[in-house]
Amino acid sequence: MDQDQDQDQEGCSGICFGSCSSCREAVTAAEGACQAMGQVFHIRCFTCSVCNKRLSGKPFFTVSNQIYCEEDFLFSGVHPSVELCSTCGRSLTDLVLQACGRSYHPSCFRCVVCGRELQGQAFAADSGSRVYCIGDYHRVRAPRCAACRSSIVPTEGSTESIRVASSNQYFHVECYAGEVNLI
Repeated sequence: MDQDQDQDQEGCSGICFGSCSSCREAVTAAEGACQAMGQVFHIRCFTCSVCNKRLSGKPFFTVSNQIYCEEDFLFSGVHPSVELCSTCGRSLTDLVLQACGRSYHPSCFRCVVCGRELQGQAFAADSGSRVYCIGDYHRVRAPRCAACRSSIVPTEGSTESIRVASSNQYFHVECYAGEVNLI
């Protein structure tokens, strides 16, 4: 391209790359140029639409024809996290703990009764997906003995409870005094 051709293109003098996709003015080598998404920009015009940080040579994202720096894309709500913590409702950006079809920050995965952190611990969940430590689950959700009214829970060192069911009621084995009538 010779000097005459350069001056003919949109009033440019010197090397002209076309018009800036942002400000629509001529982009010359002297001003500084960059190309992104198949378009030409002045370096001063290729900026984040939220914070105006210059993005030439840096990671960027586009949503609905708006350009964003990495920080604004990830943290300003422009692109909400796919997952939200089921306990606190905030974005999950680092480690994600998944249990019962829900996602949690590891520090938010706690027993609903005592509040103890349950990451890496045995836990139980009720039909509403509320999470319990094993001890509280058995105390709160375990069936009650119809004779003594205390919870029917596993014995020390066991994970299963043994109970007698009779006439739509539950009993500890030692509390059940029912008679079997075969006639």
